[in-house]
Amino acid sequence: MTTMTRPVALPPGPTAPRAVQGAYALTFPLRGMRRLRERYGDAFTVNVPIFGNAVVISSPTEIKQLFTSGPDLVDNLEVNLGRVLGPRSMFALSGDEHKRQRKLLVPPFHGRRLAAYEKIVEEETIRELASWPEGRAFATLPSMMRITLNAILRAVFGAEGAEFAELRELLPPFVTLGSRLAVVPISKKGRFSPWRRFERMRREYDTIVDRLIAKARPDGDDVLAMMLQTRYDDGTGLSREEISDQLLTLLTAGHETTATTLAWAVERLRRHPAVMRAIAEDDKLLDATILEVQRTRPVIDLTARQVKQDGFQLGRWTLPKGYAVLVSIALIHDDDAVFPHAATFDPHRFAGARPDLYQWIPFGGGTRRCLGAAFATMEMTVVLRTLLRDFTLVPTTEPDERWHSRGVAYAPAKGGRAVVRRRTTGGDS
Repeated sequence: MTTMTRPVALPPGPTAPRAVQGAYALTFPLRGMRRLRERYGDAFTVNVPIFGNAVVISSPTEIKQLFTSGPDLVDNLEVNLGRVLGPRSMFALSGDEHKRQRKLLVPPFHGRRLAAYEKIVEEETIRELASWPEGRAFATLPSMMRITLNAILRAVFGAEGAEFAELRELLPPFVTLGSRLAVVPISKKGRFSPWRRFERMRREYDTIVDRLIAKARPDGDDVLAMMLQTRYDDGTGLSREEISDQLLTLLTAGHETTATTLAWAVERLRRHPAVMRAIAEDDKLLDATILEVQRTRPVIDLTARQVKQDGFQLGRWTLPKGYAVLVSIALIHDDDAVFPHAATFDPHRFAGARPDLYQWIPFGGGTRRCLGAAFATMEMTVVLRTLLRDFTLVPTTEPDERWHSRGVAYAPAKGGRAVVRRRTTGGDS
């Protein structure tokens, strides 16, 4: 008996060659997506480097169906961040193996464990803010990068002393290079390929992690110590390769993206002084403000799956095996039908309510939703709370900062420029 497969039904899309579509996507990443939606609707088919043949969706119904489909239907992309982060990273694993590792890594990022890291984030924030100049404009993104890097090195890696200093120096260029290699189709062959430099840095990173594993305390509160203590159902522990790849994944997913969102928060707040005043009167609005920054300025534009079974039915479409499905985060966040007056920065839309996780998706969704989402949210809350407690952000009427691609993440083009005044004990200075 044969199984009947529905005929392929793809949404319309551009017909230009892959190289042309790829050049367009790199040159006009966000604007290009919006233009394609205007022309073809909320779903369209593209053919671009890295992803190949892909369907881009931004309908809440189809996004929910994609995120709730099992790994036998759609799963991890075969070509993704895993080639940069390592074969044992969460981005490289699929199916049962992904589920097995994710189950082990969830506990360190929730409950009392998460609360224990707040002090570390506040300490790093206070240390960094002490160097902020008053009364003149400066980019906040470098500061946010240092805060999130130091916090992760302490809370996740348990790094101190020589290893802390070495990782602080190594990781920024390492992550920047890896971020670019993840989205640009560069061959690994050739003597002068950037991959050669990346591989040298990876070996240096692995050596430092080996030393941290050897020095880890069995009763430590950092994530590395917990990784060493955790066990699979059969009693075996994580291998050195698994630990190394997962630590790099947590760092990459939680360092640059969180810092970039914080820089965008500064950029947004300076242009919306009424929101700053409202936060001062009701600190509960801070949570809603962070949600709205992530909605209006998502630092990651796409989350993706790959079709594993011929004839996968996704809403109106029937997709063939091997196609990628790209969820456009920016397009659904910009949709007036989903978020009324979507172009308006208005944290009150989230006041007292949690967002629908099939519509507000800066952390992705489904079984591949960012493992460190709760940790990142805690970091952003502590950093902004401390910043607004100790400083006044001087409002500005300058135009919005443009989006600038840093590889994987989109940052404010001027680095989230700020002018600040330090608060005194009795109020504003």
